[in-house]
Amino acid sequence: MTSKARSPEIRAYSGPAGGWGSAKSVAEITLKEHVAFRGPGLLSTQNKPEGYMCVSCAWAKPAKPHPLEFCENGAKATAWEVTSRRADRAFFDKHPLHELETWEDHDLEEQGRLTHPMRWDPATDRYVPVAWADAFEEIGRELRGLDPHQVDFYTSGRASLETSYMYQLFARMYGSNNMPDSSNMCHESSSVALPESIGASVGTAVLSDFQNTDCIFYIAQNVGTSSPRLLHDLQDAVDRGVKIVTFNLLRERGLERFVNPQSPSQMLTGKETKISSEYYQVKNGGDIAALFGVCKALIEADDALKASGKSRVAGDDGKPKDPDNAAMVAFAASILAADKKHVLDHDFIREHTTGFEEFAEAARGHQWEELERVSGLSRSQMTQAADTYAKSDAVMMVYGMGLTQQLMGVQNVHMVCNLALLRGNIGKSGANICAVRGHSNVQGQRTVGITEKPGLAPLDKLSELYGFEPPRWTGRSTVETCEAIMRGQSRAFISLGGNFLRAVPDTAAMEDGWRKLHLSVQIATKLNRSHVVHGEIAYLLPCLGRIELDEQMTGPQAVSIESSIAHIHGSRGKTKPASPELLSEPAIVAGLAKATLGETKVPWDAWVGDYAQIRDAIERTYPETFKDFNKRLFTPGGFVRPLPARERKWVTKSGKANFLTPEKLFPEFSISQGADVLHLTTLRSNDQFNTTIYGYSDRFRGVEGTRKILFVNPEDIVRLGFEDGDRVDVTTAIDANNLRKVTAFRIVPYDIPKGCCGAYYPEANPLFPLAHHDPKSKTPSYKLLPVRLSRSIEISHDSPAG
Repeated sequence: MTSKARSPEIRAYSGPAGGWGSAKSVAEITLKEHVAFRGPGLLSTQNKPEGYMCVSCAWAKPAKPHPLEFCENGAKATAWEVTSRRADRAFFDKHPLHELETWEDHDLEEQGRLTHPMRWDPATDRYVPVAWADAFEEIGRELRGLDPHQVDFYTSGRASLETSYMYQLFARMYGSNNMPDSSNMCHESSSVALPESIGASVGTAVLSDFQNTDCIFYIAQNVGTSSPRLLHDLQDAVDRGVKIVTFNLLRERGLERFVNPQSPSQMLTGKETKISSEYYQVKNGGDIAALFGVCKALIEADDALKASGKSRVAGDDGKPKDPDNAAMVAFAASILAADKKHVLDHDFIREHTTGFEEFAEAARGHQWEELERVSGLSRSQMTQAADTYAKSDAVMMVYGMGLTQQLMGVQNVHMVCNLALLRGNIGKSGANICAVRGHSNVQGQRTVGITEKPGLAPLDKLSELYGFEPPRWTGRSTVETCEAIMRGQSRAFISLGGNFLRAVPDTAAMEDGWRKLHLSVQIATKLNRSHVVHGEIAYLLPCLGRIELDEQMTGPQAVSIESSIAHIHGSRGKTKPASPELLSEPAIVAGLAKATLGETKVPWDAWVGDYAQIRDAIERTYPETFKDFNKRLFTPGGFVRPLPARERKWVTKSGKANFLTPEKLFPEFSISQGADVLHLTTLRSNDQFNTTIYGYSDRFRGVEGTRKILFVNPEDIVRLGFEDGDRVDVTTAIDANNLRKVTAFRIVPYDIPKGCCGAYYPEANPLFPLAHHDPKSKTPSYKLLPVRLSRSIEISHDSPAG
């Protein structure tokens, strides 16, 4: 089965982000998933104290929520989870897995919620029902027969803090540190770079910073698609007169203009809020050059002031007219005190940082012509951004995966920190760094021990609490897990949510390796490709969703998540479970652990009966971070995770914040950069969240009915000999020994810098070599890949006519 034949339509969208387009989209998804009547009441509790936390993005939940604290994509995620559709026994009786392998991603998930635990039957090539006890027993038996080094425990970004804590404990008691997670694929560059720069693994911003800032530098993050609720904070800032300076590859509607669906006056009048006051389109891979250009302009302006001996503000007013007159001396001193920063904050740099001189020399040494060529910006644009920055007292740095998913992702984040440090924009109200994370608890899972790096987990404390010796060897990240699967070194893969096969690079090679796994176990709510492509022994274990009521021995349970701004929130399910056969994620993890480990000191059953006991265990393990965890669980706005950098306490080797200087402006590729090479970035549509495809509409980019799209600059289309609407094959232009190609993508002219192009994730993932990643973070470079285009002879399957 594939989706109904669609007639693709490409037509420019003139509307804003939000507005009636958003309202219509929410109505359509609730009707499509047959939740139109109960959806509105359910959504009224989303992201509110005593309600449930959104299962899609991780953006902050305010202490004083809006009447409706959900966005278009959040409503889609909720409707997708509480759908009345079911992938039940009858469905699997009807469809063998070799048939399901031919289905599109959207169609697999659109079958609805999984209802029973299933085991793959090789005789019929179908998933067949299995009793929970039998599933746990066999999985445990198979795991006991494997070397723990051969087993990988994957975590998607959605599992709660409670489940994640249990899962990492299970893995370590089993003897494995192989804990790849979705953060490896998206945000690891931040997790590596921020500690090196400022001694914090996450951003330092809080919501109140948006209320007190003078200026926001918004870098490489598509707010309208990835975190639409953040638009409320940006809109409020704009209404206060705050300038938003945007650096982004494409013109994205959410960064241009917004109509608040919760504002009757805006909805009725169509009045739009202009979001970005300055919008700079940076070539993909040109971020370091662009930020170096801004820093160079600031440093050279400061150098000029020093050389002139003049004050930026005070001028001669900073000199007392009569040095013997106490009042005049005091007046001149007050003027000088207000101006002593000049362009840079030298007091902050001297007291709180190291590495400034080396960084400043590098900035001075870069030639404007080179910065312009690599970034795609003009000198005047970079200088204008620097001028706006210098005139603002408190500047926030907001960035996303456009920076982190690159070959130089770690150094991209270093540059964001460098720019902030020049004027002391960390650790003060209205400033700070905001690293916008993706999935709803992807950040929190790290906080409770999901990591392959033993140095980032409290192993001695775990040993003390549970009476075992944790493994001390370094486990596998996502990229390393993929390498092990391809080489046959991984024998079992346990997945706590997610769609691993569609999320990772090198799709064809990964699927070949995946089929050779001895054991694949998938804990999930809906069917996806990682389930229908499988190992020798395959289990599909359906779990409760976060939005569903979770009744255990002591009554209804609550779970917790951590937002992008490091606040911890409680979440209560509100709707009836999709099937009486479902178990909660904690119950499934406990069942697997007991069947695999036998008797231990861990009270698995008690924890499943009362999640408050799991939170007590988390507090005992991390007493500073989770003090009074249960008491503070439903604090409006969440309770804050301590971050010393917010108080200008730098937990680094130097004891200070570090200016870290990138060694180059742009990565080096093993090909000659010919005129026929374009640099590809992957994109999310308005109708998806990560690998979940809700539909085939990308409203903001004017695309309907297809995802096989390649966005190309109009001049490049002509230069390369193509026309609007041509079908092209896209081929990877590096790693010449291995052919990687996707076929029959439709060219769409788009406002994207020359030499760049864009295609949807995960459809473009087969193009990306597994080795194409940041060397330190091992985050795949999904935002920068050299490719070549050729005319396609294949007819697209997006419509009957192609």
